Amino acid sequence: MTSRRRFLASAVALAPLAKLAKAIPLAKFPLGVTTDEIDEDLKTALTFLREFGLEQAEIRNLWGKYNTAQPIEKIREARKMMDEYRVKTSILSTGFFKVPLPADKSAALDEQWALLDGAFDRADIMGVKKLRTFAFTYRAGEKPDPAVYPRIYELLREAAKRARARGFQLAVENVGESYVWSGEEAGRMLKAVKDDALGLTWDPNNAAVTGEKSYPDGYKQLDTARILHVHLRDFRRNASGKVDWCAVGEGEMDNLGQIRALLAAGYKGTWTLETHYRSPQGKAHATRTSLTALLKVVEKA
Repeated sequence: MTSRRRFLASAVALAPLAKLAKAIPLAKFPLGVTTDEIDEDLKTALTFLREFGLEQAEIRNLWGKYNTAQPIEKIREARKMMDEYRVKTSILSTGFFKVPLPADKSAALDEQWALLDGAFDRADIMGVKKLRTFAFTYRAGEKPDPAVYPRIYELLREAAKRARARGFQLAVENVGESYVWSGEEAGRMLKAVKDDALGLTWDPNNAAVTGEKSYPDGYKQLDTARILHVHLRDFRRNASGKVDWCAVGEGEMDNLGQIRALLAAGYKGTWTLETHYRSPQGKAHATRTSLTALLKVVEKA
């Protein structure tokens, strides 16, 4: 059986899911999933996305490696496959600046600039002009050193300058053990780095790990015009007060409120379900559970 016949057979078998997707204005709500949160095999992930009628995907790992670690030939193969399944890359996820702050004129810093150049080349092939990036990390249990923020912002300005020269935007994600983790820290970064080539991948669930009420409190610290991409999922706090990822709808995240607030602010960017929650039945099952619930949330928005 050809891949096309397999695709059509899957679509027929999953008609109820297609009906759910059609009830939602996905053309006005460009929702995708991080493909390796479904499966490391791109074809498997794309088949899954099309079952739900989704036409966007965030690309991070491909066939077991970060996309920036894959040779150009594999990236071309990925683009051809995505075209076949009619799925666009919403953002190319990179590990740029997801490292401890390197010294000036160091090999570690040179490696980061080389990583960024390689990411530009791969994103061009994938047909996307947005890269997910970071703002440096520190060790678990440590606290960010306020004295290093001016240098971090200087390096982010340089990165934005390089991105602008290539026609790209960098969407810095607020992430754990990073100098930009909470909504408050993300807001300060956006005020310090006033360059439209640099914006934010807003992840309210990551921000919640800091203890911040990410929506609405952390969100209120942000310049919404600089939000370039949004990650969605859910979390709950365990008995020790730490955050565990869970299926959408089973936790504390007010996804409906956050989505409505962004839409009311005029946000027209892309959205990604970054599942993170794990099921004993596997990644695809966890993503299917969360995506089904998230689509119902979007329908209400």
